Amino acid sequence: MENLISLVNKIQRACTALGDHGEASALPTLWDSLPAIAVVGGQSSGKSSVLESIVGKDFLPRGSGIVTRRPLVLQLHKLEEGSREYAEFLHLPRKRFTDFAAVRKEIADETDRETGRTKQISSVPIHLSIHSPNVVNLTLIDLPGLTKVAVEGQPDSIVHDIENMVRSYIEKPNCIILAISPANQDLATSDAIKISREVDPTGDRTIGVLTKIDLMDKGTDAVDVLEGKSMRLKFPWVGVVNRSQADINKNVDMIAARRREREYFSSTPEYKHLAHRMGSEHLAKMLSKHLETVIKSRIPGIQSLINKTVSELETELSRLGKPIATDAGGKLYMIMEICRAFDQIYKEHLDGIRPGGDKIYNVFDNQLPAALKRLQFDKQLSMENIRKIITEADGYQPHLIAPEQGYRRLIESTIISIRGPAEAAVDAVHALLKDLIHKAISETLELKQYPGLRVEVGNAAIDSLDQMRDESKKATLQLVDMECSYLTVEFFRKLPQDIEKGGNPTHSIFDRYNDSYLRRIGTTVLSYVNLVCASLRNSIPKSIVYCQVREAKRSLLDHFFIDLGKMDPKRLSSLLNEDPAIMERRTALAKRLELYRSAQVDIDAVAWSK
Repeated sequence: MENLISLVNKIQRACTALGDHGEASALPTLWDSLPAIAVVGGQSSGKSSVLESIVGKDFLPRGSGIVTRRPLVLQLHKLEEGSREYAEFLHLPRKRFTDFAAVRKEIADETDRETGRTKQISSVPIHLSIHSPNVVNLTLIDLPGLTKVAVEGQPDSIVHDIENMVRSYIEKPNCIILAISPANQDLATSDAIKISREVDPTGDRTIGVLTKIDLMDKGTDAVDVLEGKSMRLKFPWVGVVNRSQADINKNVDMIAARRREREYFSSTPEYKHLAHRMGSEHLAKMLSKHLETVIKSRIPGIQSLINKTVSELETELSRLGKPIATDAGGKLYMIMEICRAFDQIYKEHLDGIRPGGDKIYNVFDNQLPAALKRLQFDKQLSMENIRKIITEADGYQPHLIAPEQGYRRLIESTIISIRGPAEAAVDAVHALLKDLIHKAISETLELKQYPGLRVEVGNAAIDSLDQMRDESKKATLQLVDMECSYLTVEFFRKLPQDIEKGGNPTHSIFDRYNDSYLRRIGTTVLSYVNLVCASLRNSIPKSIVYCQVREAKRSLLDHFFIDLGKMDPKRLSSLLNEDPAIMERRTALAKRLELYRSAQVDIDAVAWSK
């Protein structure tokens, strides 16, 4: 079975490389779900010495004030005996360090690159991998030392900044806290224990390490602490004896220092009974075993989180759309594809697959008939108007049988008023078609991505609808004009003869225009006009559908496509100007998705044992 710690190491390195290192972010974080051991301690607590003892090498920067100003993710990889040890930094791929003094310098230099030489701190971690036969497989995160005062050149806020950074790591439920406290100080004042208890009051995630046991005042010891009597944690306390400052100055061999540490605990009467679980070697092995156990218990949850997040990231990336093509041909193709997507959605609205098209039928089935019904022919067919038109139509020669010219003029002047409802129907359908343009644009995800293209497509579609409306209005009003230009003869041939004739021919022409006669003419004209209205009620919708609805489905963006072919590359590019925030979000999501998919493959490839 692949080593679990190595697996998490691999995922952690990928996290850092892709910008996921546990900071508050608008992106999902995998880092927070990975079990890790965070090393916490106050300044001068012996934190650096503990880490160097675990590694068996001098590799950490030393000095006064706050030396560790960035988290250091320290990944240890055990090699076979006799192998040459080396170190690698994530920010310097393929470069191996065999001189650990150079490792120390690179940590300091990389810290300055991120923070400047202002002694500020940064939450962006440095990743250091050490491969050696003298280590166990283990990952530790070394955090800046807790301090109570700022030194020269540091802002007053640095005390709180460091505490907040440390807290942001250790408050996460997947973090194991390695709390370093010096034995020659009162534990009640230990910075590491204080902050650990705040985030882990039950002590379930805290492992206590007691340093500087050999420097305690004569007549005192740390037995009560190491036995868990004076301060109980879930895990037994571990005592360590680090090299003295004199040893460090003399470059005392770390392996020799480990041997002296073992001898100290085994030969000191107070600690002899605890010697089997004291020292940096035991601490490293215990941490490695515990970390592996925690990782194993968290794997199902991590797998579930990864699968869920991959799905969510894919969904959001799909919503944001594809990245912009770089060449002119690719951009033209991309614009055409987006326009086709919009056109398809628009057709779906008209065809009833999406809502909205049914309102057009409502114009034909309700609005137009109601408008025709509301037409008032009282003015055209009043007694006075009929008398006037009949008289004027006869001219100097009175009609002999029936006032045909009078009939024609009355019918034409009445039918002409149908132009109003016909024109209103055209405009009503035009307004509905425009509304569907706005709906289709809002439902075309790709158009949300490109504001410039969205405006151009909307304007082009509305311009096309305007042209279609003009053509439709022309064709529809022609239908009304046709009814005026040719009257249906059969209607009049079927009328009773006494209506056709103008009364007794022996009477004076003025006697013929009595009220009864004029009323019969008005009734006849009204009957004919009603016949025309019934016919137009059916033919006007056909004209509108033919000229507007069908054309909108068939050629809504035809003129826009012609213009696209003539556009210069600069104008073409401007149509795909994307909101920078969306571009950044897509890039960030794509990187984060790459991380999660890689982790998904790595974890799924491991055959977990029960």
